[in-house]
Amino acid sequence: MMRLLPTLYSLALSVALTSAFADTSPFFFLSTASLPPTTVPQLTSATSLLHTLHTHLHTCPSDAYVLISQPGVNAVDYASSRAAPGLSSRLSRIEGHGGEDVKTSFQVKDVIGQVDLDVVQDLLEDKCGAKVLKIDASTGSFQRITDPSPRVIRVDFPTLSTSSKSERAAHLFQHDAFLNSLLSLLPSPKNTVLYTTTPISPDSLSILDGEPAQNDQPSPEEAFLGDTTHRELKRDMGQGYTTSNSSSDGDGARLKDGPLFERYQFFTPGLFMGLLVTFLLLSLLYVGVSGVASLQIPYAAFDKEMGPGGSTGQGKKQQ
Repeated sequence: MMRLLPTLYSLALSVALTSAFADTSPFFFLSTASLPPTTVPQLTSATSLLHTLHTHLHTCPSDAYVLISQPGVNAVDYASSRAAPGLSSRLSRIEGHGGEDVKTSFQVKDVIGQVDLDVVQDLLEDKCGAKVLKIDASTGSFQRITDPSPRVIRVDFPTLSTSSKSERAAHLFQHDAFLNSLLSLLPSPKNTVLYTTTPISPDSLSILDGEPAQNDQPSPEEAFLGDTTHRELKRDMGQGYTTSNSSSDGDGARLKDGPLFERYQFFTPGLFMGLLVTFLLLSLLYVGVSGVASLQIPYAAFDKEMGPGGSTGQGKKQQ
């Protein structure tokens, strides 16, 4: 029980933190231009982030500005580098997938509100004279760009599926491959990418939180806290409530449907042996107390010996 209490406290904290950041989503920025270093908090508002973007973009550092919108995601979807390998390589400036060309990059884990890409587009149109090209990523194809003049490329990805985590991961991987192909086919190596997202709906988030993790992928509480609190609690609770009438799926306890006395085992062998030993001990105690209470000793046994022998001896002593 003492071991389980810290786990319960950690889980309660994780639930509170998850609820607090349920209406936030991540943001990613990368550019092949060397821009002044900027420190952006990992929890910031969309308005504050727009001010930072204005500082970077008002000098028109690139020829192509790719403005991406990915609705229905949260930071957990990008927790693994395998979820979006192209984006991850560019952000980390790793060789491959164009990461070696990135000079400036940063990411914000939790953005409160939605970054208005129309404001960014208007800025680039006014300051840089960029033309606008909109691409519908749901079609899976786009027209190749051959004009190296300044251009704003709007890419709208469809909302990720909420039916299962594996399907979400597959769709996100496809979107990353689409983006990587687009960036590799740009006519100019000077480009800047603004990857905006919107939060997942609370109903869909509750469905995904209730789905068991697959392929050892972390759940939302584990990815945020960086530990195995949820798994430890699940193991402890599973060991405490697994019965002989239940079937386990290997990760926890799953009870069969049916009447109460078929789903639960109320009289275990350990409980039976404990009651039997208790009954025997109480019986022995009763016999012992009864034996002591039945002892009868006359009061004369405690008086001085005053019999004939005693008085004769006293008379002899007086003679």
